[in-house]
Amino acid sequence: MALPKIMYPQFDILIPSLGKKSKFRQFLVKEEKILLTAKSSADDSDILTAVSQVVQNCSMNDNFNVNKIAIFDLEYIFVKLRGLSVSNKINLSYKDFEDDQLYDFEVDLDKVEIEKSSDISNKIMISDTVGINLRYPSANIYSDKDFLKSTEENATIELIIRCIDKVFDDSTVYDPQTFSRDELLEFINGIDINSFQKINEYISNAPKMKYVISYKNSLGNNRTIVLSTLNDFFTLRWVIIH
Repeated sequence: MALPKIMYPQFDILIPSLGKKSKFRQFLVKEEKILLTAKSSADDSDILTAVSQVVQNCSMNDNFNVNKIAIFDLEYIFVKLRGLSVSNKINLSYKDFEDDQLYDFEVDLDKVEIEKSSDISNKIMISDTVGINLRYPSANIYSDKDFLKSTEENATIELIIRCIDKVFDDSTVYDPQTFSRDELLEFINGIDINSFQKINEYISNAPKMKYVISYKNSLGNNRTIVLSTLNDFFTLRWVIIH
């Protein structure tokens, strides 16, 4: 006789970049084990990979591919899943370096939103006839160990290579996947400074999570903390609060 099959509740969670909802189930014991194993690792990439794996596991949509969504999609979905699976409330502690006091806060994950910057075109013309279309950094960067090993000096270039959706001229569209990294690097190094800045501006202004904590410290000054990354929500962080 087989053990009974457990039915899990399903939830509709918004995929921000697509503007539509997809069905997910809550975390199970096996997902908790994935996260705990990654947490014990000294390698940050292991934690990021675990987050991707958990989100993929919890998807109830056969067509969902975590590696094809944007980083901000992945982080947002994970935060919402955490709220639905464990609790929508988490406790954080922050040290205010103005008065050197530690403050405790309760964060409501249901109120986490996606903040979008002013519209910046993903189409960048490099010359009168040559241009590129960009995409926001993909969640597969979380498991891209080559990128994670990038030095601070070349990280921007490496990120741009991964954000090129297509290159085009007045007669042809070129798929970057058919070119080697060295070929793409040579292409990017040949871009003028103004166009390069536009490319960097688009990537730098990708949507991100936003949750604002406002409080008054012991000196009577109003203070604000903006949470925007997974690390902000799930790690004790000692920072200077402005």
